[in-house]
Amino acid sequence: MSTNDTDFMRTALNLAQQARALGEVPVGAIIVKDNMIIGRGYNHPILAVDPTAHAEIIALRDAASYLNNYRLTKCTLYVTLEPCIMCLGAIFHARINRLVYGATDPKTGACGSVINLPAETRLNHRTQVIGGILANESSDLLRQFFMECRKMSMIKIADL
Repeated sequence: MSTNDTDFMRTALNLAQQARALGEVPVGAIIVKDNMIIGRGYNHPILAVDPTAHAEIIALRDAASYLNNYRLTKCTLYVTLEPCIMCLGAIFHARINRLVYGATDPKTGACGSVINLPAETRLNHRTQVIGGILANESSDLLRQFFMECRKMSMIKIADL
């Protein structure tokens, strides 16, 4: 872990806060090349009415547009939550060199929590994976969000 990893993850956490403010699951992602942020994204599948509107996918699209290339070689993707299978597949196809994530995802994590796709030797691309960067901050943000959601559900039920 480097200071840059922590600093960039803080930027991803700020994007996660934007998702939270919209009522979306608070996950944020950025893509960095040559120490410069070239892509940003945060979860918004509900507002976009798009099941693929995960933070990683939005950041990949933003970076690809910036570079005018769907291959994002020599790039690092920072995301506040361990990617799911869909996002990891897109990360592999984009040829992301390095993936840095915050909190693990015991329900859909594809970097070791549920399945470990980066360890799959039959795949044609290797991405270096580093997990646990600002994991507590990422986990706390998610935990608070879901507590608020449960509280709101209880209020709605009480109003019936």
